[in-house]
Amino acid sequence: MISSPQARQYAPRGASIRVYSAFGLIFLLFTLAMLPHSRATALEAIESPELYALPADMSGVNFYLITVDVGSRVWDNFGHTALRVINENTNTDVVFNWGLFRINGGPVSFSYNFFKGIMNYELGTQSPNQEFAMYRSQERSVWQDKINLTNPQKEILYRRLLWNLQAENIVYPYHYFFDNCTTRVRDYLDEALSGRIAGVNDGFADSTFRDQVQAHYESVAVIGFSLDVLMNSNIDRLMSEWEEMFLPLKLRESLYLVESDVAENGVRIKLLSDRQEVMLFAAPTVETDPYKIASVGLLAPVLMLLLMLKKTPMSYFATHSRIGLKLPGFNFRLLGLLGILTALFSGIYGILMLGSWFVSEHLDLHHNINLLLFWPTDILGLFVAMRWLVFCKPWPMTHNGTPFLNYYMMAHLLGMVVYAGVTFLQLVDQATMDIGVYVLPGFALFTVLIWLVGFEPAKPKDKFF
Repeated sequence: MISSPQARQYAPRGASIRVYSAFGLIFLLFTLAMLPHSRATALEAIESPELYALPADMSGVNFYLITVDVGSRVWDNFGHTALRVINENTNTDVVFNWGLFRINGGPVSFSYNFFKGIMNYELGTQSPNQEFAMYRSQERSVWQDKINLTNPQKEILYRRLLWNLQAENIVYPYHYFFDNCTTRVRDYLDEALSGRIAGVNDGFADSTFRDQVQAHYESVAVIGFSLDVLMNSNIDRLMSEWEEMFLPLKLRESLYLVESDVAENGVRIKLLSDRQEVMLFAAPTVETDPYKIASVGLLAPVLMLLLMLKKTPMSYFATHSRIGLKLPGFNFRLLGLLGILTALFSGIYGILMLGSWFVSEHLDLHHNINLLLFWPTDILGLFVAMRWLVFCKPWPMTHNGTPFLNYYMMAHLLGMVVYAGVTFLQLVDQATMDIGVYVLPGFALFTVLIWLVGFEPAKPKDKFF
C-alpha cells in the first residue's frame, strides 16, 4: 500500500459514482466529476526512458488485466479495473489500482470539494492476496486475463507504470467518464500498442451515458432516479466505442477483439488470453422501477386527497365557503408526509442543480431543464408540511402573504406547463420523458391540492370569528 491506514484514510473505487456518508453525501454523489485531463503532460514525461530502470529481461515480466464485477453496494455499481504485474526476475507480484482517494480531511471537507469539482484520485499498489481478499469480502466476481505483449510493448507499459508511481504523478484529477481506474488501464495499453485499441474501437456505441448510468443503478432505485433528475443533456449523446470502455466489463470485452503482435506457431494471437475466474458471486438483485414507485407513491395519495375535498365555511358569519378536507386529522397528516417528501426531493435537487451551476465544475448539472420542475425554494415547504403533520390544519396566511403565495403557485404551475411542452414536443436534447410521464402529473396535482387546502386565507376585515 502507499502508506499505513494510520497515516491516511483510503477507500477503493472503481468506475462508479460513490456514496461517502449518509443522506447529504448521497445527493452529492449524484453529480459527476467533470475535471480536466492531465494526459498530455503524462505522455510527454515518458519520452525520457533513462529516468526509470527496466528489468534486465522483459520476457520474465507478464501483465494481467483484473476486472471486477458490480457489487451490491451503491459505490460498487459500475465495477472496477486493475492491472497485475508479475516479474519473474525479482519474484514480485503487484496489483496497480487507480481507484484510491483520500478522506483524511473528513467527510465534510471531502464532500464540499467533491461538490466544487475537486476530485483527486491516486494510484496504489498491493499484493494480489490483499486485493482479492477485499473483493471476496464484498462478494464481487473477479476475472483475470493475460495481456499478450511483445517485449518492446512491455517496456512502454512498464515505464508508464514507473512514471505513474513517482510522487509528482501518483495523484490524478478523476473524471467519471473519461479518466478513472478503467480508462487509465485502457489508455496505457493503447499507448503500448501504438493506438491499436483506439483504431479497432473507432465507431459509435448503441447507448448513451445516461443509458449506462440507469442500467447500472437498477439495483438502487433512489440513486438511479436521482441521477436521472440531476444530470443534464451532456450525457444524452451516443458514446463512441472508445468512450464506452470506461465500463470495466466493456473494456474487457473490447480487448478480446484486439489482435496481439505475439505469435504462436506462426499465428498471431488475441491481446487477451488465459481467461481465469478468480471468484464468482451472484449479481445484485434489480429493484422495482423507480419511476413506477415515484408515480404511484405520489399520484395515488394525491388522488385520494382530491376525493376528500369539501366546501367549508370560512367563519360563522361568512357568506361564502372555501375548500377543505374531510377527516382532517388523517388527511392533513397524509398531506404533511407528502409535503415533507416533495419539499426534500424538489428542494435538494434544485439546490444542487442551481448551486453547482455557479460554484462547481460539475458540468453535468449545469443548464438542467429539470430546474423548471424542481425549485431550490421548495425546501422551505418543510416548515409548512410539518405544521400540516402536527396541527392537522392549514398554514395561516396574512394579507401580505396571500398574494406572494398565489404568485409562487402560479409560477410553479407555469413552469410545469412549460416543462410538459418541451418534453412532449421534444424541444430539448435532454432526456426528460420518464420524468414528464411518471413524475410531472402527480407533482402538478399535488401543487394544485396544497394551493386549495394547504393554506388558510386571511379573513376579510369586515368579518368576525
